[in-house]
Formats: sequence, C-alpha cells, structure tokens
Amino acid sequence: MTWVLLVIVLFALLYGPQLWVQRVLARYHREPEQNFPGTGGELARHLLDRFGLQEVKVEPTDIGDHYDPLSRTVRLTQDKLEGRTLTAITVAAHECGHALQHAAGEPLFSWRTRLARLAVSAERLGSFLLFAAPVLMLLTRMPHPGLISALGAFLMMGFGILVQLVTLPVELDASFRKALPLLASGYLEKEQMPAARRILRAAAWTYVAAALASLFNFWRWLAVLRR
Repeated sequence: MTWVLLVIVLFALLYGPQLWVQRVLARYHREPEQNFPGTGGELARHLLDRFGLQEVKVEPTDIGDHYDPLSRTVRLTQDKLEGRTLTAITVAAHECGHALQHAAGEPLFSWRTRLARLAVSAERLGSFLLFAAPVLMLLTRMPHPGLISALGAFLMMGFGILVQLVTLPVELDASFRKALPLLASGYLEKEQMPAARRILRAAAWTYVAAALASLFNFWRWLAVLRR
C-alpha cells in the first residue's frame, strides 16, 4: 500500500503540472476573441515595433513557442501565429516579453542565455564521460569509477536542472512584469485579464514541471550509480 501511495504522489508531482498546464492552455484556445483586431503573430509584430525592436523577427515554428536570443526571433507555433484566441494573444505577448528583457540587457536573462549555451557543451561532455567511464577507469586506475559516471550524469542532467531553475524567474518576469501590464494597457478587456493571468501562470509552470522531471531522472541516475 505504501508503494502504491508513493507512485501516486510521484505521478502527481511529475505529470500533474503538465496536465494542468495543457488543460488551461487548451481551455482558452478554442474560441477566437471577436473584439481583438489581430492574430497572435500580428500582436507580436506590433509590440516589437512599438518598443523599437524592428530588427526582431516573428516566425512560425514546429518546436514550441519561444524567443531565440541568438537570431533575435520570436517564434510561435502556427496556431498561435495565426490564432485570435486568448491563449494565442497572451503567449505572443509573453514571448515578446523575452525580447524586451534581451533588449534591456537584464542580468538574469543574460545569465540564463549563457547557461543554456554551456548546457549544450556540458551535455555532450557528460555523454562522453558516461560512455568512456570504463576506459577512463582502466587508464587512470581510479578506485571509484562511479565518480566519472556521476560527473557525466551531473553534466547531462544536473546542469539542465540549474538552467531550468534560473529560467523560472526569467519566465515569471516575462509573464507578470512584461506581458501582463502590456495586455492590461488596452489590448485586452478587463474581464479577460483573469484568464490571461491564468494562462501566464500555466506557462511558467511548464518549467516547474520540467525541473521536477529532470530532478527525478537525476535522482534515479544517482540511485543506480550507488548500487
């Protein structure tokens, strides 16, 4: 019985936030907002131009809504780019919030960008260490070869957790200090604001859920290495 309860708790922690986020985003992504004059993509272009960011592009993507600081591009999935739903409008404003963070040179956004770049190299090095651990053990004659594997696991997973922890306050800032005040300044009606706030909160929780999943996977790696 104890194990059953533990499995239920783990399932709720790992998958509960993801299911809730999907439900919130889908709820406000069904009916177009009749009183909104443009699509999510058009709003993104308007907001970027309004703040003098004409060099930032708006493009479609198949890999999820995001802002790319390297190419300075706001990317929206096709349904958000062409949609007039509350979810499309709110998500577009959120991604423009990241462009505003970048343009202002906000320290936390800069740190998150640097860490994300380092995470790619760290993941490659971690993969190499995991596969090369037996060979390195023979060459270095380490008494505890598990240390190499543990280091590889940390570089692959632990570094990703660190990036996600730094990402969360960046996402909250883009949502509640950038997008929400913008939407409240005349783009949405007063009665639409509570729903927009729920959408932005759900968007932030995607990173909480990802961090929890990564933390659980990292813990499983450590448990295996201790055996």
